[in-house]
Amino acid sequence: MTSMSDLPPDLVVEILTRIPITSLRAVRSTCKSWNALTKKCNLGKAAATRQQQFVGFMTMSSKVCSVKLDFQGTRKDESEFVDLSINQVALFNQVEISKVIHCDGLLLCVTKDNSRLMLWNPYLGQTRWIEPRRYFYRPDHYALGYDTNRNHKILRFFDDFRGGNEFEIYHVRSSSWRVLDHITPSKLHHRSVTLKGNTYFFAREKMIEVLVNVSELKHFLLCFDFTRESFGQRLHLPFHIHGKETVTLSGVREEQLAVLYQKESFDMYKLEIWVTDKIDPNAVTWSKFLMVDMRPLTGFQFNQEAVSFAIDEEKKVVLVFDQEVYNPTKTILIQTVYIIGEDGYFKSMKIGENPNVWMPGEFPNRPKFSPPLVSSSYLPSLVQIN
Repeated sequence: MTSMSDLPPDLVVEILTRIPITSLRAVRSTCKSWNALTKKCNLGKAAATRQQQFVGFMTMSSKVCSVKLDFQGTRKDESEFVDLSINQVALFNQVEISKVIHCDGLLLCVTKDNSRLMLWNPYLGQTRWIEPRRYFYRPDHYALGYDTNRNHKILRFFDDFRGGNEFEIYHVRSSSWRVLDHITPSKLHHRSVTLKGNTYFFAREKMIEVLVNVSELKHFLLCFDFTRESFGQRLHLPFHIHGKETVTLSGVREEQLAVLYQKESFDMYKLEIWVTDKIDPNAVTWSKFLMVDMRPLTGFQFNQEAVSFAIDEEKKVVLVFDQEVYNPTKTILIQTVYIIGEDGYFKSMKIGENPNVWMPGEFPNRPKFSPPLVSSSYLPSLVQIN
C-alpha cells in the first residue's frame, strides 16, 4: 500500500498547490516529507502565478478572512461566471483585529484593543507577537517593509491635525524599537502600499505648512525608505486633487503601484485607474490603465475612507471593494465588490456585513469605516519570522 511519503514530488506539488494557503500548516503536519518540501519550494507562489485568480486577505467584523476570486471564461464569453469564496482564518477566532498591513507575504495585524501587534506568515503558519516600546494608541498607523539586506522592519507613527507627530521603527531581527528623530513629513493618509521593501503613502501638505483653503493644498506621494529609515522627496500624482475626490493606492505584483481616482465631473462620476511604469523613492512615471463613467453603473462616488481595489492586468478589469451604510440607524455596513472593465463591463456582489460600532468620543452620526481589502494579489513567502 502506497503511503503519503511514497508519492512522487511532482504529484505532491500538484496536490499542495490546490490547498488554500491558510490550510497548508495543518496538511504539512501530516507528513514530514511534505513539510520539508513546502519549506524548500514556495508552492503557494507557483500556484498563484499559474492560476487565473485573485487571492488576498480582508478584515470583516474584526476578523481576518482569506479571499479567493476565480474568473472562468472571458469577458465576452457567455459562459463566464465569477466564483467568490471568503473564509475566516481560524487563527484569529480568539482575537479581534482592527488593522492589517501587508508586505512580502507577511501580514502585520493590529489588535482591536491596540495592546499588541502580531506578525504572521500565512504560508509557513508562523506568528510572532510584538510588544510596544511604551504604549500603542488607537490613532497609530503602521507600515511594514525591509531594507536592502532583507531585514524586515515596522514603522509606527502618530500624526495629528495640529502638526504633532511621533515616529519609531521596530527591527524584527533584533526585536527592538528605536525612535526616529527629525522626521517632519507632510500629512500622511493611513492607506499605503509597500513595493520592493519601501512604503508609499498618499500625502498632502499640512495646514500649518501653507495658510490656504483645503482645496488648494498640494497632494502627492511620499516614500519611506526602510534602508535609509527616512522619507524621500515628493512624487507627483497623474492628476490634480481639489479635496472632494476619492483616491486610494494598491500594489501590482509587489512591483508596481496603482492608484484609483474618482470625482464628480459635470454629468459623470469618472473613475480612473493609473499604474506606474517606473517607481523608486525619488522618481515615478505613470500610464492610464482604465477610465470608466460610473454614473450609469453605480450612480455614486466610492467612499474615500472605505474603498480599496486590485487590478487584473490580463482581463483588463479592476476589483473595487467598498462599504456603505445599510439602514437609517447606521448600525450595519454592507461590503460589496464591484468588477469593472472596458466597454461597460460591470458586475457587483455583496460579500458581507459589518457592525458599525463607534468608539467613545467619535462623531455619533459618522460611520466608522475600515477598508475591507488587506492585500491584493497576495504572493506567499518563505520569510522566517520566529
